Amino acid sequence: MTRTDPQRLLLPSHLVESGGDGKGRTRRTVRDWIVDATLFLLAALVGLVDVDNGAAYNSDPAILFDLLAGGAACCALWLRRRWPVGLSVALSLLSVVVPAAGGAVLVSLFSVAVRRPFREVAWLGALAAAASTVQAFVRPDPTVNTGLLIGFGFVLILLVTAWGMLVRSRRQLVEALRERARRAESEAELRAAQAQRLAREAIAREMHDVLAHRLTLLSVHAGALEFRPDAPPEQIARAAGVIRDSAHDALQDLREIIGVLRAPGEDGEGDRPRPTLATLDALVAESRAVGADVVLDTAVDDPAAVPAATGRTVYRIAQEALTNARKHAPGATVTLTVRGRPGDGLTVEVRNPAPTGPIPHVPGSGQGLIGLTERAALAGGRLDHGPTDDGGFAVRAWLPWPA
Repeated sequence: MTRTDPQRLLLPSHLVESGGDGKGRTRRTVRDWIVDATLFLLAALVGLVDVDNGAAYNSDPAILFDLLAGGAACCALWLRRRWPVGLSVALSLLSVVVPAAGGAVLVSLFSVAVRRPFREVAWLGALAAAASTVQAFVRPDPTVNTGLLIGFGFVLILLVTAWGMLVRSRRQLVEALRERARRAESEAELRAAQAQRLAREAIAREMHDVLAHRLTLLSVHAGALEFRPDAPPEQIARAAGVIRDSAHDALQDLREIIGVLRAPGEDGEGDRPRPTLATLDALVAESRAVGADVVLDTAVDDPAAVPAATGRTVYRIAQEALTNARKHAPGATVTLTVRGRPGDGLTVEVRNPAPTGPIPHVPGSGQGLIGLTERAALAGGRLDHGPTDDGGFAVRAWLPWPA
């Protein structure tokens, strides 16, 4: 894992550019130029004050040397962003013999405190303090007490270091807040995308469960009309009526499903009551009306007392199972059994024997049972399905019914 330069963490991403050697290099903005120029002028002003104070007791060559060396030290501050540590070490050593470099030392120490961890700041601050102490003896000022001069240097170094570390902490805090905001925004987008995906899956599952029943009726009766064009007019009229009614009901169910996509306050005209366990008799009657042999065995005392969500899930399971039985075992007797009471849960089972005649080809991918398994799991229950010992097929589900 590649280690990240701490200096890069303290700068906004748009201020960092990669050089040819792959290392991050800062790009000065207008604000950076203003700050650098201000610090250069402050360091030069401090250096000029030191040279002026020493003019009374230093020779002309020493004054000239201080001016040149101090000016070079101030000019070197323009490199403080690229080499803060090396520059601070060099200026601290130079300040031992050049008092005019004192301002540049403080500025370089401030840059280190802003960009480097405390360990580096501590030893560089100690080096600057030691250089200030040695300078008091190498280049003494006869007009000021030596102890006072050393103490004043220590105070300045501590203040500059603390100021730089405060700036560094503030930058880290701002960057951490920005990163947290970016992460929160990304997580919100992910949650929104996940919610949208789950909503789409729920709508697709509901659409399949509702429409598969209706479209199977359409397919079966349309196939019968195709293969029996010579059927009696009564049978043809009956099949056409079933196709018409099934198409109408399919449109109504589709309109009901699409209704969940409407914005709040939009017209809900055309919506019908959602199916529950109390409407299971109507589902069985509809299946019998189109020629299916369905036996309903229910032992639920009060179907209206079943929670609406649980009853609706039972209805969808029964609807899908009856549809599959009609597709894969036409003419077989289908048994629909519902048992349950509060506290024990609801059990629904749809069973059909092996088909006795040819199985008509009805389009379908078998995704309905997968959707029912997911629907039962979301309701807190379980669903099992598979062939029986006599060659038939059974779908059995259990759903919770709180006491």
